[in-house]
Amino acid sequence: MKTIDGSRRTAPFTLDSLHDGATLTLSACVHKIKPMGAFAFVMLRTGRYVLQATYTPETCENDLSALREGAYLTATGVVRAEARANYGFELVLTGFTLLSQPVADYPLHVSARKLGCSIDANLKYRSVALRNPHERAAFKIAEGVCEGFRRFLMANGFTEIHTPKLTAAGAEGGANIFKLKYFGRDAFLAQSPQFYKQTCVAVFDRVFEIDPVYRAEKHNSTRHLNEYTGLDFEMGYIDSMYDVMEMETALLRAIVDHLAAYYEPELKLTGAVLPSVGEIPSVTFLEAIELIGGGKNKHDLDPADEVKLGDYFRERGSDFVFVTHFPAAKRPFYAMDSVDDPRTAESFDLLFRGLEITTGGQRIHDYEQQVAKMRRMNLNPDDFASYLDIFKYGMPPHGGLGLGLERVVMQLLGLPNIRQASLFPRDINHLEP
Repeated sequence: MKTIDGSRRTAPFTLDSLHDGATLTLSACVHKIKPMGAFAFVMLRTGRYVLQATYTPETCENDLSALREGAYLTATGVVRAEARANYGFELVLTGFTLLSQPVADYPLHVSARKLGCSIDANLKYRSVALRNPHERAAFKIAEGVCEGFRRFLMANGFTEIHTPKLTAAGAEGGANIFKLKYFGRDAFLAQSPQFYKQTCVAVFDRVFEIDPVYRAEKHNSTRHLNEYTGLDFEMGYIDSMYDVMEMETALLRAIVDHLAAYYEPELKLTGAVLPSVGEIPSVTFLEAIELIGGGKNKHDLDPADEVKLGDYFRERGSDFVFVTHFPAAKRPFYAMDSVDDPRTAESFDLLFRGLEITTGGQRIHDYEQQVAKMRRMNLNPDDFASYLDIFKYGMPPHGGLGLGLERVVMQLLGLPNIRQASLFPRDINHLEP
């Protein structure tokens, strides 16, 4: 009989392990081998770092010919200060144990600073492309955004929830919804957790979720995905949508501070410039259209409009701008109409460097008002019976938002295509890997 001691584990490599003269053992992948005549540089890639090691036959008991790019090993050596190396140290190899060897050469230049390949090649060989340190850094940044999001909201009284992705009705309506059969019934992939997070406001007051959402839109743009990660929150007892906007402003400050504190290696590697989140300017939809000299769409901002508006406010010192009071007819049925002008909704978008990353606002919380708006929008309340139950039994004034993780990362890193901010992108052309 075996017993398993859960206290025994191998710690991953961290920069704290680097002390001049210390003996270090780590598990890694051979990222690159660079022969230099009498010695060779062996770059070792761990889950986060690329550490420079040096090989000489005099100091290492193993033969360098046993290694190739892509091999996995456990290496041992002596740490030596070296100002020209990554992190100011290198590892003088004394021995290694080979764990596995690849059977084919990489189809991409994994060890290059940037891959330098087309997006098609990147996605075709995705499992290889992600091994490039610059490429994978986007996903450490994404981790930091999620962790900053979660830490801030939990510190401010929010409860984390996880809601179904198989639903009986679409939260946003319209045709952009994936339909499937569920034991003989029609079902849909969730467009958002909207119905469920509203339901949970009556239970927990404040809730948030980090989970995938699905949009069956047949687009092939650099800014859309058919599956993306939504960072959602909903909060009760608000006075107006401006309470939600203030919460998001504080949230963004916390996320930026978290990235600055814990993700310096990835920020340095990618050259990302973190935004300064001060007081975010706010304009109405009509004011925004006037600022950019008129838009093509009377009900929304198209991508070119967003870029123009983003440029306008960046020239005035802000990477962000809230756009409020969109036409009510083009906002979801749960968006509250403005008291001052019922033609507009208590709804907003947040643009970050010229790209919409958030949609949010105040929701209807009164049963009769919600049913009436559904009917005005030619929706049958009977199709939303379970959703309407939450209003039948009472709801506080509430509001919330949805933030697109991939869009945030794309804008933080200045990526040209949102697919580079998704581990395994799902669009009209990609259902694998």
